[in-house]
Amino acid sequence: MSPISIFNVNSSRFILTGFPGLEAVQIWISIPLCVMYLIALLGNCIILFVIKTTSSLHDPQYIFLSMLATTDVGLSLSTLPTVLSVFLLNHREIEFHSCLTQMFFIHTFSSMESAILLAMAFDRFVAIRNPLHYTVVLTSPRIMGMGIAAMVRAVVLMVPLPILLKRLSFCRDVILSHCYCYHPDVMKLACGPVRVNIIYGLSLVLCSFGVDSVFIAISYILILKTVLGIASEDGQLRALNTCISHIFTVCIFYVPLIVLALIHRFGTFTSPLLHVTMANLFLFLTPVLNPLVYSLKTKQIRSAVHKVLRARRNLLK
Repeated sequence: MSPISIFNVNSSRFILTGFPGLEAVQIWISIPLCVMYLIALLGNCIILFVIKTTSSLHDPQYIFLSMLATTDVGLSLSTLPTVLSVFLLNHREIEFHSCLTQMFFIHTFSSMESAILLAMAFDRFVAIRNPLHYTVVLTSPRIMGMGIAAMVRAVVLMVPLPILLKRLSFCRDVILSHCYCYHPDVMKLACGPVRVNIIYGLSLVLCSFGVDSVFIAISYILILKTVLGIASEDGQLRALNTCISHIFTVCIFYVPLIVLALIHRFGTFTSPLLHVTMANLFLFLTPVLNPLVYSLKTKQIRSAVHKVLRARRNLLK
């Protein structure tokens, strides 16, 4: 047995991991990580500010976008302390309960993001299938109800995760594979029976990410069917163009998530560097790219951002 044997969870600590083999240059790795955090936080906060202050952007599509930006900010803030602590300060220890708290927020915001992506797919379906009744179907109370439902579902599903982990004993080297706490990563360090944790973790994935991805796929099948029924090719292209940003966001969210899940399922066949790389892609891709994609692809957002920047420059003169 390793020097770190079965421990008391009230005083235990886990060891976080940076990039294996690159410890000597981690201070340099911290620079792009800090830039990505800055882009994620600043970009999503700008999106939120622009949508809030621009009355023309108070349509359902942009309200859902503001929800997405909020979850991205929450996800970034959930991981910021440990990621920068590992790469910038080379401080790798995290207390057990702090680890469980971080894990809860990471998984909760991830589940919320998945649900909001499903709501955005429904938004695009209604806008293309029945544009005349778009604002009638997606009223403000219904949109708020969707947002609250996404949050409640995420919290209810994720609360048992830390509770189930607290009942376990940990008797292996308590070295995590990532620079933040991720449920499968923490669970595999336990020396007690984890069957309940595995079953609940799988059920959780199926009930949240699995169900959401299936309904997103169904939404786009129905959207494609509607688009193919449009007579003009120009009309088809315009309809599909309104979905590009959302499709891209769905891909950059689900692909790293699926790959990371497979890596933890078949981890013995992959290198530690791949573990860390995919973990950081899952961590940074959506919060960093979402504001860039929507700012570049959505004319209304772009125009509103330029208007706000011009107003700020005029005030400074």
